[in-house]
Amino acid sequence: MRDLDALPKAHLHLHFTGSMRHRTLLELAERDGIVLPDALVSRWPPQLSGADEKGWFRFQRLYDVARSVLRTEADVRRLVLEAAEDDVRDGGRWLEIQVDPSGYAARFGGMTAFTDLVLDAVRDASARTGLGIAVVIAANRTRHPLDARALARLAAQYVDRGVVGFGISNDERRGSTEEFAPAFHIAERAGLLLTPHGGELRGAEHVRACLDHLHADRLGHGVRVVEDPALLDRVVAAGVALEVCPVSNVALGVYSDLTSVPLPQLMAAGATIALGADDPLLFGSQLAGQYATMRAAHDLTDRQLADLASMSIRASRAPDAVKAEVSADIDRWLAAPPG
Repeated sequence: MRDLDALPKAHLHLHFTGSMRHRTLLELAERDGIVLPDALVSRWPPQLSGADEKGWFRFQRLYDVARSVLRTEADVRRLVLEAAEDDVRDGGRWLEIQVDPSGYAARFGGMTAFTDLVLDAVRDASARTGLGIAVVIAANRTRHPLDARALARLAAQYVDRGVVGFGISNDERRGSTEEFAPAFHIAERAGLLLTPHGGELRGAEHVRACLDHLHADRLGHGVRVVEDPALLDRVVAAGVALEVCPVSNVALGVYSDLTSVPLPQLMAAGATIALGADDPLLFGSQLAGQYATMRAAHDLTDRQLADLASMSIRASRAPDAVKAEVSADIDRWLAAPPG
């Protein structure tokens, strides 16, 4: 078997705070005297579940605690650089990192100031690591849809300046997806990639809502579209990519184990799939780990793994020259002898 760390790939589903290294979390918390829950210290990675409201609340609480350790501009720059270094180590060649500026605005001088900081940190990390990096601005579906519109307008201001997409995250069982359509229309008019979360905690019916009302180009997760074969055919025909995050699917109770993640069914249907790590800080697994677990769980061949990597770069907003270069390197990886 070929080395999966050496397989060139794109990473399209990575949350900002969730990309933080565990060691960095502990160091920043100790610096400022922040007391972390045991689940983020001695019992890390935490035992999680998103199957019910209580389980999701616990997950969100841990995420919010982790976000609270980011206190200075240097902290933000460290997080972005380390996320880039981790992806490069795992064979990453292009990263689209997702951030909700409103969650950091109060501490960093407002949403615009924080967005400027993140984009400057991205440019620096890209120059230092050689990794291509872009930003997806994401709204929080537990907040008012008007907040999402403000974020969509913000994202539109940064088209061609490092922001390539607009999404919406958090518990997809909360709120009404249709009410966020105006925000996505703003982003669509600006030419941004539309990538809402859907089809993970809710089933295939929410995938349909994301297609019908939000005009999704890619789906954050989207894995449960497999439950509706006709809808899966529609997704395949439309070329809507699925950002599948196997380890987090199991950790949150969407599937009982890794062998139950329906990756082979999605691949057999012709779906475009990009494996992602989601929140390595909370799930304990980085980008290459998603490929390794799916190889082990489903006996994937190196050809199939190379196909997954190729789909990830095609589904990205990387420049055409980057796509061509990475695709050629994937072919070279597959042509090299195993071992």
